[in-house]
Amino acid sequence: MAPSLTTLLAGDTGGTSTRLALVEVADGALRVTATARYGSRSHPSLASIVQLFRASHPEPVAHACFGVAGPVIGGHVETPNLPWMVDAGGLARELGLARVDVINDLQANAHGIFALSAKDFTVLNAGRPASGNRAVISAGTGLGEAGIVWDGHRHHPFATEGGHADWAPTTPLEAELLHHLAERFGGHVSTERVVSGPGLVNIYEFLRDTGRGVEPGWLKAALAEGDPSAAISRAALDGRSDLCAAALDLFVSAYAGEAGNLALRKMAIGGVYLGGGIAPKIVARLKTPAFVQSFAAKGRLGALLSAIRVRVIMNDHAALLGAARFAAVQASLIAAEAEMP
Repeated sequence: MAPSLTTLLAGDTGGTSTRLALVEVADGALRVTATARYGSRSHPSLASIVQLFRASHPEPVAHACFGVAGPVIGGHVETPNLPWMVDAGGLARELGLARVDVINDLQANAHGIFALSAKDFTVLNAGRPASGNRAVISAGTGLGEAGIVWDGHRHHPFATEGGHADWAPTTPLEAELLHHLAERFGGHVSTERVVSGPGLVNIYEFLRDTGRGVEPGWLKAALAEGDPSAAISRAALDGRSDLCAAALDLFVSAYAGEAGNLALRKMAIGGVYLGGGIAPKIVARLKTPAFVQSFAAKGRLGALLSAIRVRVIMNDHAALLGAARFAAVQASLIAAEAEMP
Protein backbone atom coordinates (compact mmCIF):
# COMPACT_ATOMS: atom_id res chain seq x y z
CA MET A 1 0.00 0.00 0.00
CA ALA A 2 1.34 3.43 -0.96
CA PRO A 3 2.09 5.72 1.99
CA SER A 4 -0.48 8.38 2.82
CA LEU A 5 0.85 11.84 1.97
CA THR A 6 0.01 15.08 3.73
CA THR A 7 1.45 18.47 2.70
CA LEU A 8 2.38 21.11 5.27
CA LEU A 9 3.51 24.72 4.91
CA ALA A 10 6.57 25.64 6.97
CA GLY A 11 8.31 28.96 7.47
CA ASP A 12 11.56 30.23 8.98
CA THR A 13 11.60 34.00 9.46
CA GLY A 14 14.63 36.01 10.53
CA GLY A 15 15.76 39.59 10.34
CA THR A 16 17.60 39.05 7.05
CA SER A 17 15.61 36.42 5.18
CA THR A 18 12.38 34.45 5.28
CA ARG A 19 12.23 30.95 3.85
CA LEU A 20 9.05 29.05 3.13
CA ALA A 21 8.66 25.41 2.16
CA LEU A 22 6.13 22.78 1.31
CA VAL A 23 6.89 19.63 3.26
CA GLU A 24 5.34 16.22 2.66
CA VAL A 25 4.71 13.89 5.58
CA ALA A 26 4.63 10.20 4.69
CA ASP A 27 4.60 7.53 7.39
CA GLY A 28 6.24 9.90 9.84
CA ALA A 29 9.04 11.01 7.48
CA LEU A 30 9.43 14.61 6.30
CA ARG A 31 10.41 15.57 2.76
CA VAL A 32 10.84 19.13 1.50
CA THR A 33 9.23 19.44 -1.94
CA ALA A 34 9.48 23.18 -2.63
CA THR A 35 11.33 26.10 -1.07
CA ALA A 36 11.75 29.81 -1.65
CA ARG A 37 13.79 32.52 0.05
CA TYR A 38 12.75 36.16 0.39
CA GLY A 39 14.55 39.21 1.74
CA SER A 40 12.60 39.98 4.89
CA ARG A 41 13.18 43.73 4.77
CA SER A 42 11.93 43.90 1.19
CA HIS A 43 8.40 43.03 2.30
CA PRO A 44 5.91 44.75 4.62
CA SER A 45 4.83 41.59 6.45
CA LEU A 46 5.11 37.83 6.68
CA ALA A 47 1.58 37.59 5.28
CA SER A 48 2.68 39.35 2.07
CA ILE A 49 5.50 36.82 1.64
CA VAL A 50 3.10 33.94 2.23
CA GLN A 51 0.84 35.36 -0.50
CA LEU A 52 3.76 35.41 -2.96
CA PHE A 53 4.76 31.86 -2.12
CA ARG A 54 1.23 30.52 -2.38
CA ALA A 55 0.79 32.19 -5.77
CA SER A 56 3.61 29.99 -7.05
CA HIS A 57 2.79 26.95 -4.90
CA PRO A 58 -1.01 26.72 -4.56
CA GLU A 59 -1.10 23.08 -3.50
CA PRO A 60 -3.57 22.38 -0.65
CA VAL A 61 -1.91 22.25 2.77
CA ALA A 62 -3.32 20.57 5.85
CA HIS A 63 -1.52 22.67 8.45
CA ALA A 64 1.09 25.42 8.71
CA CYS A 65 3.73 26.51 11.19
CA PHE A 66 6.08 29.48 11.08
CA GLY A 67 9.23 29.88 13.17
CA VAL A 68 9.71 33.61 13.80
CA ALA A 69 12.64 35.38 15.45
CA GLY A 70 11.26 37.08 18.54
CA PRO A 71 9.27 36.44 21.71
CA VAL A 72 6.10 34.59 20.67
CA ILE A 73 3.24 34.93 23.15
CA GLY A 74 -0.14 33.43 22.36
CA GLY A 75 0.70 33.05 18.68
CA HIS A 76 1.62 36.73 18.40
CA VAL A 77 5.04 38.35 18.05
CA GLU A 78 6.44 41.80 17.40
CA THR A 79 9.72 41.02 15.69
CA PRO A 80 12.70 42.82 17.30
CA ASN A 81 14.80 42.97 14.13
CA LEU A 82 11.96 43.74 11.70
CA PRO A 83 9.05 46.24 11.73
CA TRP A 84 6.55 43.38 11.66
CA MET A 85 3.66 42.14 13.76
CA VAL A 86 3.04 38.44 13.13
CA ASP A 87 -0.22 36.88 14.30
CA ALA A 88 -1.21 33.22 13.99
CA GLY A 89 -4.91 34.02 13.66
CA GLY A 90 -4.33 36.43 10.79
CA LEU A 91 -2.15 33.92 8.96
CA ALA A 92 -4.81 31.23 9.44
CA ARG A 93 -7.41 33.48 7.82
CA GLU A 94 -4.98 34.31 5.00
CA LEU A 95 -4.41 30.61 4.32
CA GLY A 96 -7.99 29.48 4.88
CA LEU A 97 -6.93 27.09 7.63
CA ALA A 98 -8.62 26.39 10.94
CA ARG A 99 -5.30 26.81 12.73
CA VAL A 100 -1.78 28.05 12.09
CA ASP A 101 1.05 27.81 14.61
CA VAL A 102 3.60 30.58 15.16
CA ILE A 103 6.57 29.57 17.30
CA ASN A 104 9.96 31.06 18.07
CA ASP A 105 12.54 30.37 15.37
CA LEU A 106 14.94 28.71 17.81
CA GLN A 107 12.15 26.49 19.08
CA ALA A 108 11.65 25.48 15.44
CA ASN A 109 15.40 24.90 15.11
CA ALA A 110 15.34 22.66 18.18
CA HIS A 111 12.43 20.65 16.79
CA GLY A 112 14.33 20.34 13.51
CA ILE A 113 17.13 18.39 15.15
CA PHE A 114 14.72 15.45 15.41
CA ALA A 115 14.51 15.36 11.61
CA LEU A 116 18.28 15.34 10.97
CA SER A 117 20.88 12.59 10.79
CA ALA A 118 24.52 12.37 11.83
CA LYS A 119 25.73 13.65 8.44
CA ASP A 120 23.99 16.97 9.13
CA PHE A 121 26.37 17.87 11.97
CA THR A 122 30.00 18.84 12.41
CA VAL A 123 31.49 17.89 15.76
CA LEU A 124 33.30 20.58 17.76
CA ASN A 125 33.61 18.61 20.99
CA ALA A 126 33.11 14.86 21.03
CA GLY A 127 32.32 14.81 24.75
CA ARG A 128 30.49 11.81 26.10
CA PRO A 129 27.00 10.72 24.96
CA ALA A 130 24.51 11.30 27.77
CA SER A 131 20.76 11.37 28.24
CA GLY A 132 19.57 14.71 29.48
CA ASN A 133 18.60 18.23 28.54
CA ARG A 134 20.00 19.78 25.38
CA ALA A 135 20.32 23.31 24.06
CA VAL A 136 20.54 25.21 20.78
CA ILE A 137 22.31 28.53 20.23
CA SER A 138 22.20 30.29 16.86
CA ALA A 139 24.04 33.44 15.85
CA GLY A 140 22.77 35.20 12.74
CA THR A 141 21.11 38.58 12.35
CA GLY A 142 20.44 38.20 16.08
CA LEU A 143 21.26 35.61 18.72
CA GLY A 144 18.70 32.91 19.44
CA GLU A 145 18.73 30.36 22.22
CA ALA A 146 16.46 27.43 23.03
CA GLY A 147 16.34 24.64 25.57
CA ILE A 148 15.31 21.02 25.09
CA VAL A 149 14.08 19.41 28.29
CA TRP A 150 14.45 15.64 28.73
CA ASP A 151 11.70 14.17 30.92
CA GLY A 152 13.12 10.66 30.91
CA HIS A 153 11.04 9.60 27.91
CA ARG A 154 10.88 12.51 25.46
CA HIS A 155 12.60 15.76 24.59
CA HIS A 156 10.56 18.98 24.79
CA PRO A 157 12.00 22.02 22.96
CA PHE A 158 11.14 25.44 24.34
CA ALA A 159 11.99 29.01 23.38
CA THR A 160 13.99 31.56 25.34
CA GLU A 161 15.12 35.13 24.72
CA GLY A 162 18.52 34.50 26.27
CA GLY A 163 20.31 36.37 23.50
CA HIS A 164 18.99 39.61 24.99
CA ALA A 165 20.37 38.89 28.46
CA ASP A 166 23.41 40.82 29.69
CA TRP A 167 26.78 40.04 28.14
CA ALA A 168 29.56 39.45 30.65
CA PRO A 169 33.22 39.97 29.67
CA THR A 170 35.85 37.50 30.86
CA THR A 171 39.11 39.27 29.87
CA PRO A 172 40.45 42.84 30.14
CA LEU A 173 39.98 43.28 26.37
CA GLU A 174 36.36 42.13 26.59
CA ALA A 175 35.82 44.48 29.55
CA GLU A 176 37.02 47.34 27.37
CA LEU A 177 34.68 46.16 24.61
CA LEU A 178 31.78 46.13 27.07
CA HIS A 179 32.51 49.71 28.13
CA HIS A 180 32.76 50.76 24.46
CA LEU A 181 29.41 49.15 23.58
CA ALA A 182 27.69 50.45 26.72
CA GLU A 183 28.53 54.01 25.66
CA ARG A 184 27.33 53.32 22.14
CA PHE A 185 24.05 51.60 23.03
CA GLY A 186 22.99 53.58 26.06
CA GLY A 187 24.05 51.34 28.90
CA HIS A 188 22.65 47.86 28.35
CA VAL A 189 24.80 45.47 26.32
CA SER A 190 23.08 42.22 25.44
CA THR A 191 24.98 39.16 24.32
CA GLU A 192 23.39 39.68 20.90
CA ARG A 193 25.40 42.91 20.56
CA VAL A 194 28.53 40.73 20.48
CA VAL A 195 27.46 37.25 19.31
CA SER A 196 25.65 37.88 16.02
CA GLY A 197 26.42 39.16 12.55
CA PRO A 198 26.07 42.80 13.67
CA GLY A 199 28.00 41.79 16.80
CA LEU A 200 31.00 40.75 14.72
CA VAL A 201 30.88 44.18 13.07
CA ASN A 202 30.70 45.81 16.52
CA ILE A 203 33.80 43.89 17.60
CA TYR A 204 35.66 44.80 14.40
CA GLU A 205 34.83 48.49 14.73
CA PHE A 206 35.90 48.48 18.38
CA LEU A 207 39.28 46.98 17.50
CA ARG A 208 39.74 49.34 14.55
CA ASP A 209 38.68 52.48 16.40
CA THR A 210 40.89 51.73 19.41
CA GLY A 211 43.98 51.40 17.24
CA ARG A 212 44.34 47.61 17.32
CA GLY A 213 44.66 47.23 13.57
CA VAL A 214 44.66 49.02 10.23
CA GLU A 215 41.76 49.00 7.78
CA PRO A 216 43.15 48.94 4.22
CA GLY A 217 41.26 50.54 1.36
CA TRP A 218 40.12 47.27 -0.20
CA LEU A 219 38.57 46.19 3.11
CA LYS A 220 36.84 49.52 3.63
CA ALA A 221 35.29 49.13 0.18
CA ALA A 222 34.23 45.54 0.89
CA LEU A 223 32.55 46.59 4.15
CA ALA A 224 30.61 49.31 2.34
CA GLU A 225 29.56 47.20 -0.64
CA GLY A 226 27.64 44.37 0.99
CA ASP A 227 27.22 42.45 4.21
CA PRO A 228 30.02 43.77 6.45
CA SER A 229 29.99 40.77 8.80
CA ALA A 230 30.45 38.41 5.84
CA ALA A 231 33.29 40.59 4.51
CA ILE A 232 35.02 40.50 7.90
CA SER A 233 34.75 36.74 8.29
CA ARG A 234 35.92 36.12 4.71
CA ALA A 235 38.95 38.35 5.15
CA ALA A 236 39.77 36.59 8.41
CA LEU A 237 39.39 33.07 7.04
CA ASP A 238 41.37 33.92 3.89
CA GLY A 239 44.21 35.37 5.96
CA ARG A 240 43.96 38.75 4.25
CA SER A 241 43.49 40.91 7.35
CA ASP A 242 44.99 40.58 10.82
CA LEU A 243 42.40 43.03 12.08
CA CYS A 244 39.55 40.85 10.79
CA ALA A 245 41.25 37.75 12.18
CA ALA A 246 41.44 39.37 15.63
CA ALA A 247 37.76 40.34 15.40
CA LEU A 248 36.72 36.82 14.40
CA ASP A 249 38.82 35.27 17.17
CA LEU A 250 37.15 37.50 19.77
CA PHE A 251 33.75 36.65 18.28
CA VAL A 252 34.45 32.90 18.44
CA SER A 253 35.57 33.19 22.05
CA ALA A 254 32.42 35.08 23.00
CA TYR A 255 30.23 32.62 21.06
CA ALA A 256 31.86 29.68 22.83
CA GLY A 257 31.57 31.36 26.22
CA GLU A 258 27.86 32.00 25.76
CA ALA A 259 27.32 28.43 24.53
CA GLY A 260 28.95 27.25 27.75
CA ASN A 261 26.77 29.61 29.79
CA LEU A 262 23.68 28.21 28.08
CA ALA A 263 24.82 24.65 28.76
CA LEU A 264 25.10 25.45 32.47
CA ARG A 265 21.79 27.30 32.66
CA LYS A 266 19.91 24.44 30.97
CA MET A 267 22.11 21.69 32.46
CA ALA A 268 22.44 20.53 28.85
CA ILE A 269 24.51 17.41 29.47
CA GLY A 270 22.80 15.80 26.47
CA GLY A 271 24.50 18.18 24.05
CA VAL A 272 24.73 21.71 22.70
CA TYR A 273 24.01 22.55 19.06
CA LEU A 274 25.14 25.64 17.14
CA GLY A 275 22.60 26.65 14.52
CA GLY A 276 22.02 29.77 12.46
CA GLY A 277 23.74 31.05 9.37
CA ILE A 278 27.13 32.03 10.76
CA ALA A 279 28.44 28.83 12.36
CA PRO A 280 28.53 26.70 9.17
CA LYS A 281 30.43 29.46 7.36
CA ILE A 282 33.14 29.75 10.02
CA VAL A 283 33.21 26.11 11.06
CA ALA A 284 36.94 25.88 10.33
CA ARG A 285 37.57 28.53 12.99
CA LEU A 286 35.11 26.92 15.39
CA LYS A 287 36.96 23.60 15.14
CA THR A 288 40.14 25.08 16.60
CA PRO A 289 40.95 24.28 20.26
CA ALA A 290 40.12 27.88 21.24
CA PHE A 291 36.37 27.26 20.94
CA VAL A 292 36.27 24.27 23.27
CA GLN A 293 38.64 26.00 25.69
CA SER A 294 36.33 29.03 25.95
CA PHE A 295 33.25 26.80 26.09
CA ALA A 296 34.61 24.86 29.07
CA ALA A 297 36.27 27.78 30.89
CA LYS A 298 33.76 27.74 33.77
CA GLY A 299 36.01 27.32 36.76
CA ARG A 300 35.01 24.47 39.06
CA LEU A 301 32.54 23.09 36.50
CA GLY A 302 35.02 23.01 33.63
CA ALA A 303 35.14 19.20 33.64
CA LEU A 304 31.35 19.05 33.31
CA LEU A 305 31.47 21.32 30.26
CA SER A 306 34.36 19.37 28.69
CA ALA A 307 32.21 16.23 28.72
CA ILE A 308 29.31 17.85 26.81
CA ARG A 309 28.96 17.08 23.13
CA VAL A 310 28.97 20.24 20.96
CA ARG A 311 28.00 20.16 17.30
CA VAL A 312 27.26 22.59 14.47
CA ILE A 313 24.03 22.11 12.52
CA MET A 314 25.15 22.10 8.86
CA ASN A 315 21.72 21.49 7.28
CA ASP A 316 20.21 24.88 6.45
CA HIS A 317 16.72 23.32 6.34
CA ALA A 318 16.79 22.51 10.06
CA ALA A 319 14.44 25.30 11.15
CA LEU A 320 12.06 24.66 8.23
CA LEU A 321 11.98 20.96 9.05
CA GLY A 322 11.42 21.86 12.68
CA ALA A 323 8.47 24.09 11.88
CA ALA A 324 7.04 21.32 9.70
CA ARG A 325 7.63 18.76 12.40
CA PHE A 326 5.87 20.94 14.96
CA ALA A 327 2.92 21.27 12.58
CA ALA A 328 2.91 17.52 11.96
CA VAL A 329 2.93 16.75 15.67
CA GLN A 330 0.07 19.21 16.24
CA ALA A 331 -1.85 17.51 13.42
CA SER A 332 -0.91 14.09 14.91
CA LEU A 333 0.76 13.02 11.69
CA ILE A 334 3.93 11.87 13.41
CA ALA A 335 4.81 10.81 16.92
CA ALA A 336 7.52 12.49 18.96
CA GLU A 337 10.71 10.45 19.05
CA ALA A 338 12.47 9.71 22.30
CA GLU A 339 15.93 10.34 20.84
CA MET A 340 17.65 12.59 18.35
CA PRO A 341 21.09 12.50 16.68
